[in-house]
Order: sequence, then structure tokens, then C-alpha cells
Amino acid sequence: MRKVERIISILNKKYKIKPWRDDPFKVLISCIISQRTKDEVTRKASSRLLKVANNPKKILKLSEKQIEELIYPAGFYRQKAKRIKKICKILIEKYKGKVPDSREELLKLPGVGLKTADVVLSYGYGKPVIAVDTHVFHVARRLGLTKSNNLEKIREDLHRQIPEKYRLILNLLFVEFGKEICRTIKPKCEVCPIKKFCEHAR
Repeated sequence: MRKVERIISILNKKYKIKPWRDDPFKVLISCIISQRTKDEVTRKASSRLLKVANNPKKILKLSEKQIEELIYPAGFYRQKAKRIKKICKILIEKYKGKVPDSREELLKLPGVGLKTADVVLSYGYGKPVIAVDTHVFHVARRLGLTKSNNLEKIREDLHRQIPEKYRLILNLLFVEFGKEICRTIKPKCEVCPIKKFCEHAR
């Protein structure tokens, strides 16, 4: 078994991650809300908004003020309310109310960057792509799976090494591992289950 597959196997025994999918619109809106916002706040804010309006047409019936109140205290909630309305307008006018399923089209939407596009493709459409967030960035570099600081290059390096069947769980695994053990500051190397594979620990 290759190094990367052994790493995934060990981490998955610990975290028991299963691939999941949700409505692409819900994934997209949650991603927009999540920017510069803690996970717990994002979950609650997304849930409040999507309970009231779970598609672009319903969102457009809300005022910006109503959206602000529903997503508060997410960071930059006023800007996000504006952005959400703008995205929904574009989805209706250009994509018949559907979230596009190509990276190129997703990146044309306001506030959608590389990570958000990849999250929508993987968790909204089940496509085998790896979203590179801060946890994936640090874990991949520490394990020597990439030497790059460039998010797009890191994605390429990971796609080259990681079989498609593992890609839908890799982001989730590295996020859990990054929060608990391989932290950005003061990683807990002494309790790391994959320490023997880690260039940083050496």
C-alpha cells in the first residue's frame, strides 16, 4: 500500500469519515456564509437562512435586512447578505435557478473562490475533487505531499497522488485531523497516529 493510502487508512480508522452529499445550492450558500466565520456559527446561520428560503427564488423574496438578521453573527454578514442576493439573481437569470456544476462557471459567481468552487463540486455534485483549505494546506505540506505554497499547485499535487475513490473524504479527514492534532500552531506531534510518515515531525 502506498504511503498516502496508508495515511488515509489510519486517519479513517480514527475519524470514520463517510462521503456525503447535499443540495448544491445549500452547499454554496453555506460556503459563502462560512468565509471568515467559525464552523459552529456557520452551521447555525446557514440552517436559519435555509429553513426560511432554500432556493434562489425564495432568497430573492427576502430583503437584505432579513438575510442579515438570519445569518448574524457570521463575519461580514452585511456583505454576505448582499452577495447571497446577487448570486441568487445570477443563478436565476443565467443558470435557470441551478448551481453550475463546472469549476469555470462557479468561479464567475461573486465571492466564489477556488476552495468554495471545489467544495460545491465535491459535496454538492459528488465530483472527485479536493478542496484545499487551511487544514489541507498545512497537513499536506507537513506530510511532504506537496512543497508548494500555492493552493492550485497543492490541489494538482494531491490529485496526482490520491486515487479518486479517496478524494471525497480527504478534505474531511484532514480538517478533523488538523483541528484535533495537526494544528496550525503547536501541532500535537506526540500523539500523532501518522507521525512516522511526517516530514515535519522528523
